[in-house]
Amino acid sequence: MKHLSASLLVLALLASPVSAQENNSGTSLMEEGAKQFFRGLMDEMDPALKELEGLAREMGPFLNDFVTEMGPALKDLMGKVEDWSVYHPPEILPNGDIIIRRKTEDELADDTADQEPVDL
Repeated sequence: MKHLSASLLVLALLASPVSAQENNSGTSLMEEGAKQFFRGLMDEMDPALKELEGLAREMGPFLNDFVTEMGPALKDLMGKVEDWSVYHPPEILPNGDIIIRRKTEDELADDTADQEPVDL
């Protein structure tokens, strides 16, 4: 009985690498599985991507107008502000004004104290 089971084990081990390496198309089973996975993913994502493409076409003219009108002002603002980390996020006041407050020295010290060192 031991002799028969040992023979079957040897035959199974010899046959398995051949069957696992290639299928009829010459690609491995892992490659074929990955291809099928990504094909299925693409099929699932296709409607969402088409909707996003339509939204991008619809928003394109508005974004172009925004860049044309606001581009020079944003460029000027970027030239005046060297480090954005020393400011709080913008706030919109009840009257519609937008303000950007500068952090105090204590707040800046607290921000640096909260950061943990990064091990590289």
